[in-house]
Amino acid sequence: MNLNKLSSLLLAASAWAGTAAFTAAHAVNDLPGGPAVNQLNLHPAVTKIAEEQQWLHWFMLIICTAIFVAVFAVMFYSIWKHRKSKGAKSATFHESVSVEIAWTVVPFIIVILMALPATKVVVAQKDTSNADLTIKATGYQWKWGYDYIKGEGEGLAFISTLDNNHREMSNAGKPEGDNYLLKVDNPLVVPVGKKVRVITTANDVIHAFMVPAFGIKQDAIPGFVRDTWFRAEKTGDFYGQCAELCGKEHAYMPIHVKVLSADDYSAWVDGEKKKAAAKADDPNKVWALDDMVKRGEKVYAANCAACHQATGKGAGPIKALDGAAVVLDADKSKQIAVLLNGQGNGSMPAWKQLSDTEIAAVITYTKNNWSNKTGQVVQPSDIKVARK
Repeated sequence: MNLNKLSSLLLAASAWAGTAAFTAAHAVNDLPGGPAVNQLNLHPAVTKIAEEQQWLHWFMLIICTAIFVAVFAVMFYSIWKHRKSKGAKSATFHESVSVEIAWTVVPFIIVILMALPATKVVVAQKDTSNADLTIKATGYQWKWGYDYIKGEGEGLAFISTLDNNHREMSNAGKPEGDNYLLKVDNPLVVPVGKKVRVITTANDVIHAFMVPAFGIKQDAIPGFVRDTWFRAEKTGDFYGQCAELCGKEHAYMPIHVKVLSADDYSAWVDGEKKKAAAKADDPNKVWALDDMVKRGEKVYAANCAACHQATGKGAGPIKALDGAAVVLDADKSKQIAVLLNGQGNGSMPAWKQLSDTEIAAVITYTKNNWSNKTGQVVQPSDIKVARK
């Protein structure tokens, strides 16, 4: 064996080993309630509607396959049986009332057989009446906001954002875990066996609320209110994603629904209400600089660091906050306007959903962190006035 051939074999073996190692390093398993490895069928259903959809899916597929096989079988048989090489001659006939009736009536019957069960499911999907729990899901670039409007938990509200560790894994190109890009900081929590109505809308562009295991997908459109519903038949964690292309970070707004037993759900509601009461801030309170910076650091880590980075240096088209003119400007109203209204046609989204204290804190943090040492303090009352 000459050296060139040996070298080629070694390179090939090295490449194969590297590929195998890469594949092993990124091996994933099925995610219960989420996508499965090499998944070909629909998600396992956990609602009656999803079960009906899956039945319809196979029912329609079987009918279409049967029609395909029958039509092409007759066509290919006719081509083969009556080929010219066997001396076949064309028949000379015109209209056939029997054929005309057959190819009108048979497709009509098939369409009716397909339409009846499909219509039943579609009507059931849109029946959002008599819900035990009503939740508004608001799409933002790029996160979900949940407001518990009616039922147990009424009054609760929070933002659900992609876990920052997963965002960093994506930036580094090193995906890990079975729930990659599906983990959030605050999942939507609902009770098992209860009818949950989900009202969808959006704050900026069109999004779509989709959880395959529940059989639901509903567009969230700015200025419009749409709704859908589900009733989970078992407890567990179930995953979905925004299903409408909504901008450059479309892939970073997952949906995580946690279905709990009735007792666990009640306990969760009590705990969340206590947390909400503890977090309630007096918008007229005057904060000291150090206290506001500490509060702002937490808000920044939860909401801003994903784009602007923990160092404040930005990345790619994301502008740096460290040394930014709008941050250093003595006129704090300019930065307040950016956070309340956004800018750059959505490249910097609006953050109106944050409280007055949270917005004031994060602005104060950016004005007094990294190389920014302005000594300026933005108070919640400043944000309250700017909202008007």
